[in-house]
Amino acid sequence: MTAALASSPTHTAAVARLGHALSDPTRAGVLLALRESPRYPADLAEALGVSRQTMSNHLACLRGCGLVESVPDGRRSSYRLADRHLAPALDMLMRVTLIVEPDCCSGEGCTC
Repeated sequence: MTAALASSPTHTAAVARLGHALSDPTRAGVLLALRESPRYPADLAEALGVSRQTMSNHLACLRGCGLVESVPDGRRSSYRLADRHLAPALDMLMRVTLIVEPDCCSGEGCTC
């Protein structure tokens, strides 16, 4: 059994920022898409079916949360996860969410 890390207000704030990021399907999709490699905003927008302006707003939010960072590439910038630990954490989170009842929180009558 692995010992749990002690949490501090800083840890709590970091988890809350991650929760905020994951609370929106587009932001969650961005984080999941960036697990493999950096991507350009236009490619992310197309893959997630949103406008470039919408993608720009979500990337700004994720930057503000400290979860992604911009990487200059000539006149363009790509985005990548800001911390190498985030990709494996998202992989683990996906494993956990797969066991949750898919229809549990599908509306205003959520009882979870």
